[in-house]
Amino acid sequence: MNHTPTSERIHIGIFGKRNAGKSSIINAITGQDLAIVSDVKGTTTDPVLKAMELLPLGPVVFIDTPGLDDEGELGELRVKKAYQMLNKTDVALVLIDGDNGMTVEDESVLAKIQEKGIPYFVVYNKKDLIVDDAVGRPSNLQKSGIVENDTACVWVSTATGENIEQLKIMIANVVPKTDICKPIVADLIKPLDFVVLVVPLDGSAPKGRLILPQQQTIRDILEAGAVPVVVKDTELEEMLGKLQVQPSLVITDSQVFGKVARIVPNEVPLTSFSILMARYKGDLKTVVKGAYALDDLQDGDMVLISEGCTHHRQCEDIGTVKLPKWIREYTRKDIHFAFTSGTEFPDDLSMYKTVIHCGGCMLNKREMRYRLKCAEDAGVPMTNYGTAIAHMKGILERSIEIFI
Repeated sequence: MNHTPTSERIHIGIFGKRNAGKSSIINAITGQDLAIVSDVKGTTTDPVLKAMELLPLGPVVFIDTPGLDDEGELGELRVKKAYQMLNKTDVALVLIDGDNGMTVEDESVLAKIQEKGIPYFVVYNKKDLIVDDAVGRPSNLQKSGIVENDTACVWVSTATGENIEQLKIMIANVVPKTDICKPIVADLIKPLDFVVLVVPLDGSAPKGRLILPQQQTIRDILEAGAVPVVVKDTELEEMLGKLQVQPSLVITDSQVFGKVARIVPNEVPLTSFSILMARYKGDLKTVVKGAYALDDLQDGDMVLISEGCTHHRQCEDIGTVKLPKWIREYTRKDIHFAFTSGTEFPDDLSMYKTVIHCGGCMLNKREMRYRLKCAEDAGVPMTNYGTAIAHMKGILERSIEIFI
């Protein structure tokens, strides 16, 4: 719990051709041999994520990607994986081999980065091997027309360390500070408020620990100077009776939403971890609107249920078992379901009538918002587990009152 989760770190994606020095730039920036460096083309065959502390920025994740010029059938798949990493990249470095200059592959990924609005820098490597002209740039290299100004371009040498510190400062200066400081629940409570968190410990709960949204919410409450009270759903009613004052807020696991709503007095604000994550990671208005789309489902419609992580599925798994059962019971329709998990998210959503996503605690904000944008572009409503469950239990309006 003392380590910053990967999903909460700034993701710095390194993109470029094979042997441009992508792994070397990671080692140079961090001052450690984190990435394998080799003269053999294609050493990095899959995207590799490496968590680090990078001053002056703080906790980050470097994404080391396969070369954009990889060849053959497997090479094409690797290039596709590299492009997929753009969806979780907060800051992109396009690494150019200074000997060869910018190529078609570099221009292609740079255009995609610009299209997605990702802050970026074009980094020309191997400066130590190039003879500079009078203005300090390699005489055998023309600047690409894509690079609009010098602030987006820097020359470095991973061998000598030249300009590496400058690059680190440049990266730190473009990171959006608003997302880093955004609270989960702290803006909804006051110091010394009692906040009750309902945490069931059933067969699907991880042994010996709380799940990430619960950990993060407790930390956020403590930072706000409020008092978190953690209780199982089976002891909730008795615990509320023992409190001398009513809690300022009750936050529950979505799976016991209906039970908790019956216990908690109507005058006490109630929401769920999943709804908090929708606001924190994505767009609460969008997922609320998506929850109402469940009312329009018809026989034979296909619903995509997507999780941002991969885990061992229990016999009563919420994504693959409970949600499909509850949706069929609620709609009284013969609904068909498809499932994805981890980094897999369909490029084409046109076959689905709606998408129901997990809270996204293992995804960073950029990837969660990318998935929401994919659904919006396809005209497919998208919601998340807790918001959908609240709607089906008839308590969605109550669950979002505190945000209005």
